[in-house]
Amino acid sequence: MIIKSINPATDTLIQTYIELSKQEIQQKITATEKAWEKWRKVSYADKAALMLKLATVLKSKKEDLARVMTLEMGKPLKESIAELEKCASVCEYYAENTETFLKDKIVKTDANKSYISYQPIGVILAVMPWNFPFWQVFRFLAPNLMAGNCGVLKHASNVSGCALLIEELVLEAGFPENVFSTLLVAGKNVNQIIEHPIIKAVTLTGSTEAGKKVAEKAGSVLKKCVLELGGSDAYLILEDADLEMAAEACVNARLINNGQSCIAAKRFIVIESVLEEFTQLLLTKIKAKKTGDPFDENTDLGPMANKQLRDDLHEQVRKSISLGAKCILGGEIPVGEGAFYPASILTNVKKGMPAFDEELFGPVAVIISADTIDEAINIANDSVFGLGGAVFTKDETKGNEIARNQLQAGSVFVNQGVKSDPRLPFGGIKQSGYGRELGLNGLLEFMNIKTISIK
Repeated sequence: MIIKSINPATDTLIQTYIELSKQEIQQKITATEKAWEKWRKVSYADKAALMLKLATVLKSKKEDLARVMTLEMGKPLKESIAELEKCASVCEYYAENTETFLKDKIVKTDANKSYISYQPIGVILAVMPWNFPFWQVFRFLAPNLMAGNCGVLKHASNVSGCALLIEELVLEAGFPENVFSTLLVAGKNVNQIIEHPIIKAVTLTGSTEAGKKVAEKAGSVLKKCVLELGGSDAYLILEDADLEMAAEACVNARLINNGQSCIAAKRFIVIESVLEEFTQLLLTKIKAKKTGDPFDENTDLGPMANKQLRDDLHEQVRKSISLGAKCILGGEIPVGEGAFYPASILTNVKKGMPAFDEELFGPVAVIISADTIDEAINIANDSVFGLGGAVFTKDETKGNEIARNQLQAGSVFVNQGVKSDPRLPFGGIKQSGYGRELGLNGLLEFMNIKTISIK
């Protein structure tokens, strides 16, 4: 099978790749297990030195790497560069903290000595999406390699160039061969990889439907999986919010990565008394964003990753409008080449519309009005998703109460957009998946938490 990488801004073919055969997949997985037998015994200090070198390599090559990322999936070049800088930061974080995190923990019992030891489990399969081609991989790669696991990557086919570069970067930093390998395979081959006896667990970032399939297969062979899936993040704009600041944060949170992020702001739930003012601020700020060539430093929005995704988004917009939503900006596919879609705003959105019930994976902002805070919270929680959310209010105590005890999500931010941070666990609940990445919690997901008791 031929795998194609196509420039979403121009519809032109970038490169083709030949899918690995079953025999080649077997060989690469076997080689990774052999590498793991040695890698798991390497000291934390030596692993940290390699991880810090990887961070240095990422920083030194970020402009060239960013161009490949932008070429393959269309995000503005400046965002690609920022993504690579973030990848370097996660390498540095785990290089500096893993040994401390994984120290034996003494527990007092009736035995002479009892303690908890954290040990790597082996080769982990990572099934990763195209929207953050480097970051999604590195937030898996850095903690797991530092912990002593090894990884094989099945990346999205449209970013195969990025996938191969990641493997090259790991080798350039001096890591032993095969501790991290890229498998150029189609999605239909994921099940056979999960079933492989060498693969000990699987992590997936992607759609809810993809997550269900991976969970089903992993469960059938009793292998742990971590799933970071879709989201429909609700941002609550309370009547005492700093509306100027809130609108600025909301625009950035909705349009980052051309609107193609699981934790992008999807639904703005606004208290009725400030609805008109907030809507006008949002409209003005979104209108000011420039759509165009992602390699232009002045561009804020590039194309979506491909035309099928663009057309699916447009159908959700059209159906929502047919059910009573109002489009006050955008909402039409532009004439010309590329998978471009304009920054758009839908108002008067209600339950039963795709814009309320489904994830809109593109640059479409949805505004929903609520009369009270309790109603706004109920609307936010009335979703099958539970990845992230935000609250904007000048009352920090109130914001903390809503974030901590009332919004149903894996992450809630107050007076800021939702983001992933190497220092904080990241993941969702409900149809947004389970398990955590990043922080201490993410590091422990693929460890054997072993109890030792001596009497």
